Amino acid sequence: MLCEMCGKDVPSTSRVRLEHSVLSLCPDCARFGTPVDPASPAASPEAEGRTPFRPGVTVSRPTGGRRRLEERDLYQEIGELELAPDWNRKIRLARESLQWTPEVLGKMLNEKKSVVLKIESGSFRPPDALVRKLEHVLKVRLRAEPEGSTKR
Repeated sequence: MLCEMCGKDVPSTSRVRLEHSVLSLCPDCARFGTPVDPASPAASPEAEGRTPFRPGVTVSRPTGGRRRLEERDLYQEIGELELAPDWNRKIRLARESLQWTPEVLGKMLNEKKSVVLKIESGSFRPPDALVRKLEHVLKVRLRAEPEGSTKR
């Protein structure tokens, strides 16, 4: 028989619990754990509150604490604000007024310098999460009410 810890070929192994695992170990390695009696009910998974693993058998679990799904109106959550028409100019002016380089702003936003440069040039429209980060870091308002909005 092979020891599951050191790999020695020995005439007999004993079952030993070692760090929440039960292994078949040689007498030399068995001293590192606590012996497990094969007939002991305390060593069985049922005694520990677990179900034993049986290939091909599925265990159904109770579904008592199921969370209810609620309908959400995503348009209501988005809000009424859109990105201002001159958002890229506002970002560049705010960065320059703080005397930050595109690299510094990129580090503050956890973005690359190239992303900051693309945003400032207007070739890349930032996602909403990045717009919120930009507003927070630069302390500038980038979103405005949509044109033609009668709501005030």
